[in-house]
Amino acid sequence: MTLAIIGGTGPQGQGLALRFARAGVPVALGSRDAARGKDIADELMTKLPEGCAKIEGMGNEDAVAASTECVMLAVPYAAHDATLEALKPHLSGKILIDIVVPLAPGDPKTVEMPPEGSATEAAQALLGPDIPVVGALHNVSATTLNNLDWAINCDILVCGDSLAARKVVMELVNKLDVTTYNSGNAKAARCIEAITPILIRQNISKAVPFTHAGIRIWAPDH
Repeated sequence: MTLAIIGGTGPQGQGLALRFARAGVPVALGSRDAARGKDIADELMTKLPEGCAKIEGMGNEDAVAASTECVMLAVPYAAHDATLEALKPHLSGKILIDIVVPLAPGDPKTVEMPPEGSATEAAQALLGPDIPVVGALHNVSATTLNNLDWAINCDILVCGDSLAARKVVMELVNKLDVTTYNSGNAKAARCIEAITPILIRQNISKAVPFTHAGIRIWAPDH
């Protein structure tokens, strides 16, 4: 399976490209600027050990075409809808994995949810029912993703209106040596996306003795 990451030249996209390539998943790294995408992909490959899958940089449309089944959207929220509008004609037969969080402009400690309720729901409304949208990977620190010496300290909550698509995405994300949880339909993204600014607040607080925290679901001791 080749995974396309749209917005792959940003911190989150780069970290995910590294993690998936190391896990054996080839990555088509999409960028509005194909030359920049290629340069970033070449740079990322120098950070990986021998034997990893390849990261190839290209334009966004070419990245979607190169994907086998899943296309991951990792752009800033300000570019979320416009990017999907541009790519919609090319997404037929694909699953869109939306990792975008609608952080408030100028204040990453809060969210400003769109009228649909969440970025995941907005993507589904924009793309229509024939292109399944799955929300995932909203709560993982980009710094953690980019440091391959660190384990991903976060469970992954996966939601979307298509159960079949959710299962595909969970199987893909499990390759990153994380635990995924089926969190239900797309409305669950309203809660999941809103966790991110809470984590950001904790991670930048001087009263908290750590940074780059994630979330874990713990089983009871009894």
